[in-house]
Amino acid sequence: MADQSDLKIYWHTSAHILAQAVKRLFPEVKLGIGPAIEKGFYYDFFRQEPFTPEDLTRIEAEMRRITEENLPVIRQEIPKEEAKEILKDEPFKQEILEEIPEDLVIFYQQGEFRDLCQGPHLANTGQVRHFKLLSVAASYWKGDEKRESLQRIYGISFPEKKSLDEYLVFLEEARERDHRTLGQKLNLFSLHPEYGSGLVFWHPKGAAVRKVIEDFWRTVHLENGYQLLYTPHIADLTLWDCSGHTSFYRENMFPPMELDSGQKLQLKPMNCPFHILVYKNSRRSYRELPLRWAELGTVYRLEKQGVLHGLLRVRGFTQDDAHIFCTPEQLEEEIVGVIKLVCYFLSSFGFKDYRIFLSTRPEIYVGTRENWERATKALEEALKKQGLAYEIDPGAGVFYGPKIDIKIRDCLGREWQCSTVQVDFNIPERFNLTYVNQAGKEQAPIMIHRAILGSLERFFGVLIEHYKGNMPFWLAPVQCRVLPIADRHLPYARAIQEALKKEFRVEVDDRNEKINRKIRDAEEEKIPLMLIVGDREQKQKLVSVRWHGEGRQGSLPVDQLRELLEKKLACHE
Repeated sequence: MADQSDLKIYWHTSAHILAQAVKRLFPEVKLGIGPAIEKGFYYDFFRQEPFTPEDLTRIEAEMRRITEENLPVIRQEIPKEEAKEILKDEPFKQEILEEIPEDLVIFYQQGEFRDLCQGPHLANTGQVRHFKLLSVAASYWKGDEKRESLQRIYGISFPEKKSLDEYLVFLEEARERDHRTLGQKLNLFSLHPEYGSGLVFWHPKGAAVRKVIEDFWRTVHLENGYQLLYTPHIADLTLWDCSGHTSFYRENMFPPMELDSGQKLQLKPMNCPFHILVYKNSRRSYRELPLRWAELGTVYRLEKQGVLHGLLRVRGFTQDDAHIFCTPEQLEEEIVGVIKLVCYFLSSFGFKDYRIFLSTRPEIYVGTRENWERATKALEEALKKQGLAYEIDPGAGVFYGPKIDIKIRDCLGREWQCSTVQVDFNIPERFNLTYVNQAGKEQAPIMIHRAILGSLERFFGVLIEHYKGNMPFWLAPVQCRVLPIADRHLPYARAIQEALKKEFRVEVDDRNEKINRKIRDAEEEKIPLMLIVGDREQKQKLVSVRWHGEGRQGSLPVDQLRELLEKKLACHE
């Protein structure tokens, strides 16, 4: 397969072939933009009628004709005034043209089709050999919900047929793992956009998994010297003025709620200003530091409608947030502690493959170079001490400090942004935070922002897709289901449930159904453990053990089964 840079050129040319095919079949369509993306390409079109699956089939066939025509792709430099005439019937392209300051603009032409574009492209359309149109989605011009609604056609292409076939198999596997479909099928959560887009309703089974995650999270944090906080969901808007959010983050914040008194209350987009207020509530000494404060805090962000996606992009979500206030001398040790905690959490949930990025000082920043160098060195040393490979992302730190970002890889090799560790010089300065140092003088603490799982909603969505809904035993919403063969075995089934329910999530299938139907339903619901009881099991005080996807595993006394399950819990299996 070609390398990624070559594929970007390949996909960009494929997008132009798509646009040419659409213009041939639907001349009235107006063109938006058509870039290569991380995997494949898309092109945006303005058309009154929606594209249908039959339209995509026709477009794909026309694309094939264009590749067979082997049209040369020619780069042209055209005076801006002449370009206006070329684009007189393309309002979106005209808008792009007006934003270009140069007098000469670049077009690429293939046959009758000419597009305003910086390139680069392949030499001819015949080089695009194997492609597939995948889907149509709604989009907005320039991502602005107040602008025109467009139709975005997505596609994928490769130089080799084998690569295309493999990718289509990957897409089918990803489709089967889609957390939105599995969440509905397994009764884990629901979304009700008619009553609020991007808001998650956790059903009892999904809430059971969330409780396990939260209980584990709290226990581990308390064992590692953290203290728990609970803070409000709203605060006076002036708090966000002080933190800088209204200056740097306004477009992602919900409009404030104005009271009769004139006070404006803001739904919180971040937890950090509240933790700052707790810090400022008392005079602090170096003897208290480091302070490690953690909160499962729900925040609200005004994400654009077009980017909302199941649990992965929502407007209300719970962050596994924590802030550490420390002295400069403690900084490196605290970051090492955070990195250890990140590795422990990720491995506990089954993620052992990830990419780590160290983002360094950008051009515009706050704080001194000395502090930046100290913080960056502390982040780097923490990674080295844990033996973790990492990549430098030059200048990609946030304006208030350097950071580490960790992207986990799921079983399909897809990357998900998860943990982040950020060093902040800005907020302590903005809020005038201090502690009394050993010399008896006021000194600003260093603040570490960190999240390990990120958003509970997003992490849950990733877990569903990673495990295809087959949650490990310790996380499964229902861990055991007791299946009585006949009604006369119900009392024994309930006795088994009673014996196990203090430690495990157990239910009894008391329906008047045949045992094969009960087994089939439990398999479809991805219950990890089925305990089948009939005359023999009841007489000998046993349970017949059947693991999901593995079939019958023999019979055990309940006490032996409990020991086996306790070991699974302890190992996070």
